Amino acid sequence: MQPDALPANYDELIGAVYEGALQSHPWQNALPLLRELFDAQVASLVLRPPSAQDRGVILNCVRPAPGDDAEDLADPDAWQSAAYQEEFFTLDPFVNLPRDQVVSLADMLSDEELLASDYYRHYLEPVGLYHILGVDTAEPGGMLARLRFSRRQQEAGFDDAQSRLLSSIVPHLRRAIQIYATLNRTTSERDVYAGAVAQLAVASIILDEQARVLSANPVAQALLDQADGLLLKGQHLHIEGRNINRELQQAVSDIIQAQHSGEACIVRALRVPRSAGRSHLGLLVRPVPMSQWSEGQSSPCAAIFISDPDQHESADRQTLGDLFELTPAESNLAILLARGLSLAEASEAQHISQHTARAQLKSIFAKTGVSRQAELVRLIIKSVASLG
Repeated sequence: MQPDALPANYDELIGAVYEGALQSHPWQNALPLLRELFDAQVASLVLRPPSAQDRGVILNCVRPAPGDDAEDLADPDAWQSAAYQEEFFTLDPFVNLPRDQVVSLADMLSDEELLASDYYRHYLEPVGLYHILGVDTAEPGGMLARLRFSRRQQEAGFDDAQSRLLSSIVPHLRRAIQIYATLNRTTSERDVYAGAVAQLAVASIILDEQARVLSANPVAQALLDQADGLLLKGQHLHIEGRNINRELQQAVSDIIQAQHSGEACIVRALRVPRSAGRSHLGLLVRPVPMSQWSEGQSSPCAAIFISDPDQHESADRQTLGDLFELTPAESNLAILLARGLSLAEASEAQHISQHTARAQLKSIFAKTGVSRQAELVRLIIKSVASLG
């Protein structure tokens, strides 16, 4: 049911509801607008309900004190918020509402029942709240959101027109929550993969359709900061040396053109020379899968992966020990061998005798099921120990 008359700033409010899903502090603009629209003492958006093991995520906007024009989200560690998240949520009767249905606390409890409740006496009364209007909504992936408006006892309760107004906002809030949840899941998945690539000591750089650098992981950024063989000029990646740089630019150009024409792209590998005494970098250029509905010039188009032979990916000693039931000393030896050290060099690095190192290696062979040092190195490199 639509409200009798939409407020003058309704379009601004709905825009802020959708934009809230994209903000670094979610709904920091929408919540103050909502609080003001419903003339509430407090507007609260619960993005993750608290539990015995989790304080949850609750955003609060409180009516500014007289003379204070600023209206920001409340401090999440303020007593009112912290007390609810740590203790009083267990007393709250105004939870698990019928999905997408606007409900007031008065619909659930009479004044007598409310005043006699532990929730009122221990929480609402100390913070000066009495009237509550709210709605629960959820997106298809399961994320639940609770929107609540609260007023003081001396203020009027929420009327039917305000309930209808909130009902008109609910579909927009539900879609905004879906956008927020989808972006969060995508970001989390991306961060897991990016972290794994970084742990493997692989530099990665993403280019857009204009061959501009969109992003670089920490390993790549360290190489760019060194500016030894590989460097940034403006927003574009370059290799020192005219001929090899021409090859890089041509490889990137070919991939971008192939992406535009829908043709198969050829992965290109290049060797990047560096200053004397340093190993050459290995560089791979490959296309980034593009959506049919890619929006254009700022879309990821090409990925560049770079390996630095001088930088060892470090297998985690604890993870390696857990995988193959190795002792800490055996894990240390296995890691040094995987880095290319000989048994004699590894024993010297650990300040142990070669006899002790050979005994440890024999035990490692027995536990891992390999019989040669080369097989051991391959096993470690291909294991998940580098991601520990």
